[in-house]
This record gives sequence, structure tokens and C-alpha cells, in this order.
Amino acid sequence: MHRADQHRRQPVRLALAALAAFSLAGCTAVGEAGGDKAGGGRSELARFYAQELKWKACGELRCARLTVPMDYARPENGRTFVLPVAKAAAADPERRVGSLVYNPGGPGASGVSDMEADGSDSFSAAVRARFDIVSFDPRGVGGSDPAVKCAATDEAEDDLPEPVAPRGGAERARVLAGADEQAAACAKGSRGILPHVGTADAARDLDVLRAALGDRKLTYFGWSYGTSLGTSYAEQFPERVRALALDGAVDPALDWRQRALSQGKGFRRAVDDYAEHCADIVGDSCPGSTPEETAELIDGLYERAAREPLPVTGEDAYDVDARTLLDVVTAAMYTPEDDWEGLSEALSEAGEGDATELAELAEAEEPATGSRRARSPENDDEAILAVSCLDVPHPRTPGPYWSALDAAGKAAGVYGTSSVVDELTCKDWPAGTQRPHRVEADGVPPVLVIGTTGDPATPYEEAESLAGQFPGGMLLTYEGVGHTAYGRGNSCVTDAVDAYLIALEPVRRGTTC
Repeated sequence: MHRADQHRRQPVRLALAALAAFSLAGCTAVGEAGGDKAGGGRSELARFYAQELKWKACGELRCARLTVPMDYARPENGRTFVLPVAKAAAADPERRVGSLVYNPGGPGASGVSDMEADGSDSFSAAVRARFDIVSFDPRGVGGSDPAVKCAATDEAEDDLPEPVAPRGGAERARVLAGADEQAAACAKGSRGILPHVGTADAARDLDVLRAALGDRKLTYFGWSYGTSLGTSYAEQFPERVRALALDGAVDPALDWRQRALSQGKGFRRAVDDYAEHCADIVGDSCPGSTPEETAELIDGLYERAAREPLPVTGEDAYDVDARTLLDVVTAAMYTPEDDWEGLSEALSEAGEGDATELAELAEAEEPATGSRRARSPENDDEAILAVSCLDVPHPRTPGPYWSALDAAGKAAGVYGTSSVVDELTCKDWPAGTQRPHRVEADGVPPVLVIGTTGDPATPYEEAESLAGQFPGGMLLTYEGVGHTAYGRGNSCVTDAVDAYLIALEPVRRGTTC
């Protein structure tokens, strides 16, 4: 959920996963939020809950569209979102348990695009045999109609690089102007839907989807931001939960400043882990012969790029400023097994005076929205901003952001200061009604939270906290690096999660993989 995806454009950046601290308070009670096909709940919602999905073939998947009210407070006003849904049918239909709905992360990741990119293969063969694997584009995201859009913004002719740690008045004025421009562009392009794209409403949509799928109770898996969506569902519909598995947890008790600091520390530790364990994963490709050399090289490149962009070759290439360098480095922390080797080679070349490979990585990088893949090409940039800003209250004046910069810099260097800068656009965003709080989900069955000790975007401490907030919450610890754990090949994690999803087998306290 880190907002490092807009390295050459306006400052929307990697989801402070950024994620924002998706606080979930102020949710409508279950009795008010709707019923199911059997009736109950508000009559105005009955037509949404009674709808039948019209499936059609779309490649190897089945696809449909789900209609939900834009405003659950006024569902009868005719304004709706129409959300794409995709399904991979259970391989063993005679032993089918039901549907397993998942969210790949974000906010802003398209579940349908993830399915089309074989996202269901992240689940084991055992799970795919017993469940229809289902995902959808949340309201405002991807193929949602309508979707969040941000109007084009004017780029300054001098196009000065965005500082990752604005020091003086001129630099702060520049990042503030960029944030204000971005907020105005999104308000203009999204035509009034911004107040309706929050996580609490997306969780209500998830319950409408559950009913439309014909499931009495929901089986759900959420990666990264998807843990916020699952948490909100558990709070609003605790008695409709069959199983919730939340991997890469977001703690809803954190405010915007705590969230930025948590993620900044997470990425700082992840880059330290990269220096320490690079040789274990990529061998001789590491940019330094020792962890100390690697760390010094990265710090030195940041210092050089802050003074003057790192040079590249080629007519169409662009120089690598400090923000671009930060985005490339942090994006590689999500999946070390896939990205550390390429990063290492690019850093080595940059250390010798040629940042072309870094620029190529930046150019090739799909938006990293906090999903476990961070590879969805939809409207991630806009949606991640829209949901993050709406879900968490933000100060309306720049002062609190500037006061947070020093503490973030001391705690996490450029990873901390950039996380604070990323929050600035939220200053002018529509205000939501939610507040940071501890989970309130009385009556929910045991929820499984999976935490990775070296997770950069959703630090392990948040998984510990979230598991402790659920009544009967279970924590499964994966000792490793990278963002999230399930679907990355660890058999211990796979077996424990599968047993929970399929047979509701509990995970014993203290289980570590």
C-alpha cells in the first residue's frame, strides 16, 4: 500500500501501506446495513440483496457485474456503482464448500485484473478444489462504473524533482502546491463520487456480493489493504462470517501520523534486511561485498540524487532523482525473490555512475499499491489516494505535517519523511466519518491474522495488534522478508491457512513458520 507508483508524476506515491490507517469506526450496525435473499434488514436494500449474478465466459473465468447503492444512507436515490466480478469455479464441485472471496490489496487493486493474471493460483490446489475463487473491483476501482478519475494537471516547465525530505520553505511550498493540485484534480475528475469510495461502504458491497453468490456466510481472504476490508466486514456483519484470513495486517487503531511512521519504519527495516540478507537471495549480484558496503552505497545514492539527479544514457531516458530512487528501492522490497537481483544490478551500475538500469526499473514498474503483487494497471494511483484519504481523518492545515517530518526522519530517514509527504494530498480531501479505533466485532468467529516479520509495507507489529483486537483472534507468524506470506511458497504457512479456510481448524497460539 505504499504510494511509490507515481515516481514521475504528481505525488500520489506508494500506498502508505501507506495504506492509510484505515479506521473503521462509525460503521452502520448490521441490522441497518441490509439483509440477504431471505429478507430482513432495510426494505430499500432488498433489490440489491436479491439480485442474481448473470455469469458469462471471460477466458478461463466466469464474469458478472454486481450493482450496489452508491450511498447506503439513501439507497433508493437511483445512484449506483456497478462492480465487475470474476470467478474460477471449484475444481472438485462435489466437495465444494462455497465461495472464497478475496481482495488482492491496495486500496486500488483490481480484483478482476488480478484474477485475469492468474491470481487464483496464489491459493493452493486444495483450496481451489473446494471453493469457487471469487474477486471483484471495489467501488471506484478499476472497472467499477463509475470509477475514481483525476483530471490532468499542469506540469511546471522547470519540472523540479520532488524532494523526499523537504527542508526549507521553498521545498515545502513546492510539495504543498503539488498536493493541492492533485486533490483539486481528483475532485474535478471524479464528479462527486469521492465521499462514497471508503472501506466501510466497500465492506457493505462485500455483503451484497456474498448474498448474490448464494452463500449464507462469507469465507474471505484479504492481502494487505484487503485486511482492512475484511476487518470492516467483521465489524459490520460479525454473524455472517464463516472464515476471515487477513495477511499483511493494517491496524485500524493507528491515526494518519502513526500510520506514516509505522510504514516508514517498515521500509527502513526492509532496506536494512536487504543489505543484510542480499547475498542469501541473489548471491554475487549484491551491490556491496558486505552489508555495510551495500547500505553505504544506497545512502550515498540518495545523497547524490538529492543534490542532482543521477545520470542515465539514451535519448528517451530520464534522470533518476531521489524520489524515483526511493520508489524503485521500496517497490523491490515487496517481493525479494523476484526483485532483489534486478535492484542489486541497477544499484551497482548507479554506484559506478550510470543510473540507466534504475531508470528502466522505474519505467517498467507497474503501480505498487500495496497488493501482494503490486502489479495492477488500472486506476490504482487515483483509487489508492481516494480510499486512503477518506478512511482516515487528516489535518486541514500543513502545520501538523511539517511537525511530523522531523520525528519521521529521525525514526526512518527518507522512508519516514516521504511517507509524511505522501499524506499531504489528504489535507484537502472530502472528510469521512471514520476514526481510528480498536476492532469492535463481538460475535465474530475466530479470525486468522498472518504476519511477516520482515514485511516492509504492513509491519509485523500491526499483525500482532490486529490479532489481539479480535475476540478469539489467531496470529500465524512467518519469519521472513517481503510483503505478506500466503501464496509465496512456504508450505508451513500454506498448510495452516488451508486447514483454517477449508475445515475451520484453529491455529495454535505462538505458531511460527
